[in-house]
Amino acid sequence: MRFSRLIFSLLAAVSLPGLAKAAEPAKRPNFVFILSEDNSVHYLRLYGNKLGITPNIERLAAEGLTFNHAFSAAPVCSVARTTLATAMHAPRVGFQYHRKSALATLPPGVKPWSQVLREHGYYATNNAKTDYNFKVDMKQAWDMSSNKATWRKRPNKAMPFFHMQSFADSHESRLHFPLKQMETPTKTSPDDVVLQPYFPDTPIMRYTKARYYDRMGIIDGHVGRIVSQLKEDGLLENTFVFYFGDHGGVMPRSKGYAYESGLHVPLVVRIPENFKHLVDHKRGARTDGFVSFIDFGPTVLNLARIAPHKELDGRAFLGEGATAVDLATRDEVFGHADRFDEKFDMVRTYRKGSWKYIRNYQAYYADGLQNNYRYRQLAYDNWRDLYRVDRLNPVQRQFFERRPVEQLFNLATDPHEVNNLAANPAQAKRLADMRRLLRDKMKSINDLSFYPENRMVTAALEDGVAFGRKNAKQVSRLSDLADLALQPFGEVQAALGQALKSKGVLRRYWALKVCANFGDEAKPLAKAAEPLLKDKNLMVRVRAAEFLGSIKAVDPMPTLYGVVNTAETEQALMIAFNTIVFLRDQIGHEYDPSKVKLKFDKGEVYRRVQYLAGTEPNTNY
Repeated sequence: MRFSRLIFSLLAAVSLPGLAKAAEPAKRPNFVFILSEDNSVHYLRLYGNKLGITPNIERLAAEGLTFNHAFSAAPVCSVARTTLATAMHAPRVGFQYHRKSALATLPPGVKPWSQVLREHGYYATNNAKTDYNFKVDMKQAWDMSSNKATWRKRPNKAMPFFHMQSFADSHESRLHFPLKQMETPTKTSPDDVVLQPYFPDTPIMRYTKARYYDRMGIIDGHVGRIVSQLKEDGLLENTFVFYFGDHGGVMPRSKGYAYESGLHVPLVVRIPENFKHLVDHKRGARTDGFVSFIDFGPTVLNLARIAPHKELDGRAFLGEGATAVDLATRDEVFGHADRFDEKFDMVRTYRKGSWKYIRNYQAYYADGLQNNYRYRQLAYDNWRDLYRVDRLNPVQRQFFERRPVEQLFNLATDPHEVNNLAANPAQAKRLADMRRLLRDKMKSINDLSFYPENRMVTAALEDGVAFGRKNAKQVSRLSDLADLALQPFGEVQAALGQALKSKGVLRRYWALKVCANFGDEAKPLAKAAEPLLKDKNLMVRVRAAEFLGSIKAVDPMPTLYGVVNTAETEQALMIAFNTIVFLRDQIGHEYDPSKVKLKFDKGEVYRRVQYLAGTEPNTNY
């Protein structure tokens, strides 16, 4: 017996090259992020949808932890990915706009956490999407970032690694197909599809959703391939594998919109055998604890035993100090949506448990306000066409009409957020509590969207965090002014009248937005607003034209022609053109392109010019 044990020990010591190394636990864990673009929890069998058959993702879940409540913070790629890369709230730093018109600078000492991993001996690779809204030295952030990047190229095979892999097979663009495409059958039967209640039941809607399920099947194949590579390399049991969506999507009313369909993402973390002691969960478990993209970086750093920078906004949800009990108590998350391409908005959300509060700071804009890229999808066009000919029920019409300034949803009974309970007297206390939670959150981060984008770009982006702290009182006052829209008009009319006459540009600017939110109720303030059509500040002129044009007190277009012919920055032009599209499409004002003499029409400005030149006004939209 002793002899056989000796022989076994000797054989183990001189076994085939690489065999002992592969079986030997690493000192520090590896990390692999697998991202599917543009998909929410609603398209996976793992989350209750029988058509979302993804066996490889389900296998990860059986060997790891499934998160029932993971959120991207923003419903669009560049903002979500920048949040992921920095672990900081986008409106706090100044990278909340998509597509970026200028890059933000991170606070002193703050680095992408992939760079922090590198500085602590990790090999960090990205294949291949970045889409960041902040200034970054890519050679510092990654050892390799390209479509050839892989952990297999690290110089030392004993070196721990972090690898991020993105797959675009589920991206929105995969649903940009011509009508003729519908002659090609999908693997998923359109007849089996269950449509969201806000969609009309049409062949285009059914085919589009069926096609999307097919795309998720392709994603699942990619997940299986990456896991197989790790297994082939003898690394799987030393590696935490995260699978998640980079934000929601991608049927209409998801990507770009701060509903659950745009923010609530799937997240599965496979727990490696050799590092299961770092996780206070059993394999195959699920958690109801809330996590957000701001938490991913701190979690990886915590598992790697690296202290995060004090400026980061997130908290680790795995590793030392992150217990299952602690995670289960987390039930709140903050969300936001601002400009998406050429379409402007300012939406903030706060979810606590199954209750969701949405604050629409420009509620007069319909969700369905034109965005050129959105409407390349036949499903969007189909939906809007039916709205224009009045063939939708009230729930289906919501997307194309003015929104309430605030919305309250019980997601337990209304998962698609179509039954607004904000006006329900029985929910008055809950509404006040949720309103306070969101207001406190926005003030605590000094939300930079209280500044027009053109002002933020010139004043804040060198260090948005420092700018916000320096101007915290002003942000707070602007927040309070904006919240006048939450009270009965008769109670705030005098205060709004004073704000319209304020010496402060931003107070005049926000007072006009509040008036526009009240709509026809604010007609008594039209006379006080009219002088602002000639305000020294161009953005105040835009908001004056927007308010007065929305209540049809004046023809707003001459003022707006003057603004776009005078504006010197892309941001100012984009804001003005957004208002022109709103006033033409939703209110019915006529637009004359011959009156516009632009100095430049590049980028997002060109999209508006192109749309306005090629589409006839439609007062029913």
